[in-house]
Amino acid sequence: MEKSESGSPIYRYENKTPKEFEPAFGDDDTIEDISNHIEKYIGPIHMVFHEIISDKVHIDVHWVQPTEEKPFHTLITSGMSDKAMNTPEGVDNAAYAELCICLPEEWKISQEDFEDDSNYWPIYWLKFLARFPHEYDTWLGFGHTIPNGDPPAPFTENTGLNTMLLLPSIVLGEEFMSLELENKTVNFFALIPLYTEEVELKMKKGVDSLFDGFDKHKVTDILDLNRPNTAKRKKIFGLF
Repeated sequence: MEKSESGSPIYRYENKTPKEFEPAFGDDDTIEDISNHIEKYIGPIHMVFHEIISDKVHIDVHWVQPTEEKPFHTLITSGMSDKAMNTPEGVDNAAYAELCICLPEEWKISQEDFEDDSNYWPIYWLKFLARFPHEYDTWLGFGHTIPNGDPPAPFTENTGLNTMLLLPSIVLGEEFMSLELENKTVNFFALIPLYTEEVELKMKKGVDSLFDGFDKHKVTDILDLNRPNTAKRKKIFGLF
């Protein structure tokens, strides 16, 4: 298997055909369990964006509006964990996952706003990645990065961020990060967009190499399209 400089496996899918369409319907019990978990640890669910037609798994997106305690929008999937992912041998308690993303308070969220890709792309990536492991018979978990194309292109025209990183949330609290159900443990991962240089650092030295830069520049999982690039060295000009 191909590996990065840090020793982590690299999975490539450009030549792999996704599975054929398979209609899917939501599991009411799981949706209720996840909804209760969200409301216990994040806040009241304002709205659920439902899929009309679902392939492989039925992905809903639950929206929690900003509060005084959590002054940002929180969007969380349900349905990704309806099926087990194809985790490698030796990787335990990682077969079931859901995803979330935190958006700044001023982000425009409505069905009408989502007609504009500059508002919709974080939701697209939630749904795309929630379905991805089931389409390609693979898995997603801690520290995985998924680029926006090859070579990766910015997610939207007003940012240089171009790759998604999966990590436990920084702002939602440790208790939210897993849900124990009768027959499985569901892990929740936040989507954190990265710059090219941050991806290169992660591939060279591992995901832990990003954390000092995140701490230094106060990077959290609340999306900031203009945040500092934590791995980009400043050019120093002078006489030699």
